[in-house]
Amino acid sequence: MSSVEIVPAQSSADMRAFVDLPWKLYAREPNWVPPLKSEVHRLLDPLRHPFWKFSQRSLFLARRDGQTVGRIAAIVDENYNRFHQEKMGIWGFFECANDPEAAAALFSAAEAWVRDKGMAFIRGPLNPSTNYEIGMLLEGFEHPPVVMMPYNPRYYLDLVAANGYAKEKDLLAMLIEQRAHASDRAERLARVIAKKNSVSIRPARFNDYANEMALIKEIYHASMERNWGFVPMTDEEIDEMGRSLMKIADPDLVIFIYHGQDPAGICVVLPDVNPILKRLNGRVGLLGMLKLLIYGRKIVGWRGTVFGFKRQYQKLGLPLVAFDYINRMLREKKSAEFLELGWNLEDNKDINQFDTEVGGHVYKKYRIYRKEL
Repeated sequence: MSSVEIVPAQSSADMRAFVDLPWKLYAREPNWVPPLKSEVHRLLDPLRHPFWKFSQRSLFLARRDGQTVGRIAAIVDENYNRFHQEKMGIWGFFECANDPEAAAALFSAAEAWVRDKGMAFIRGPLNPSTNYEIGMLLEGFEHPPVVMMPYNPRYYLDLVAANGYAKEKDLLAMLIEQRAHASDRAERLARVIAKKNSVSIRPARFNDYANEMALIKEIYHASMERNWGFVPMTDEEIDEMGRSLMKIADPDLVIFIYHGQDPAGICVVLPDVNPILKRLNGRVGLLGMLKLLIYGRKIVGWRGTVFGFKRQYQKLGLPLVAFDYINRMLREKKSAEFLELGWNLEDNKDINQFDTEVGGHVYKKYRIYRKEL
C-alpha cells in the first residue's frame, strides 16, 4: 500500500472530488442522506457564500494510490474570535475511509494551517460554525438524520480520538412521538399563561421577507447570545439562510410569540425533507422536481430548529404556550408522526427539562471535540 498524500483542494476537479467523496464512503450506509451537491458547492465557495466574507479556509484531500480517501476543512472564523476574544481554529466537513493514517494526515494538515494563523486551539466538527450543521454523531446510529443534522459512521469516533481530540461538549436531540399528545393539564396551563401574560402568536409573513428576517435576527441573537459557542450571524448570512429555508418551511410553523406588543420569542419547525433528499441523491433536475412534488406530500417528520425567547421572558412560561400551538398545528397535519427537538446543549438544564416534560426523550447524541495547539 502506498503512502497517503495530502493536497489542497484548489482546482475545480479537486472541489468535485471534495464534494463527491461521501457518495463513495456511504455507498452501503442505508441511513446516510445525500446533501444537494449544488448547496455544498455554494456553502464552500468564498465568492458566493457570505460566511467567507469574515472567515478563511483551506480544504485538504487525502489521496492513496491516486484515489481520494478523505477530506477536511481548516477554518478561522474571525467574527467568532472577535466576539469571544479567543483564538479558535476549526476543523469541519471531515469525511474519511476507515484509514487511520489518512485521518491522522488530514488532522495534522488542518492543525498546522490554523496554527500558522495564530490559533491557540482547534474545535470541530463545525460545518462551518455553530450556526450551521455541527457535531459528530455519538449515539443513535440506528436512526436516520433529520433535516440539517449530521450523520457519520461509528469508526469516525475512533479516528478523532486517536488524534488527540477530547470531548468539549455534547449535544442532544430529543424525540417526541406525535401519537403521544401533550396532557390536557399542559394544554390548560398554556392557555392560562397566554391569557395572564397577554401572549399572542402569529405565523411568519413570507411576503414581508425583509422585515420578518430582521425580526428573526433580533430575537435569535437576544435569546442565544449567552449560549456556549454562539456567534452572531451577519445580515447577509441571515438572508442566505432564510432564502434557503423558505424553500421548505411551512409558514404556519415559523412563529413569533408576542408578550403584549413586544416580540418575545421565535420558533422555527421545519419539515423533515431528508427522505426526499435521499431520493434526489444530490441532484435536482426535472426528475428531481417531480419527486419533490410526489414525495413532499408524504412528510412524516418535523424538526424544531429554533426555540428562542428573550431573556426577560424566559421565566414566564411562554415556551409552553408556543409548544401548545406547535403541537396543535402538527395534529392538524394527519401525516405528522414525530417531532425532533434539538440540538440542545447537554448542560442546558432548563430546555432539556422542558423538552422532557412535554414528552421528549433523548434519542441521539452528538459531540464537539477540542484540542490545544
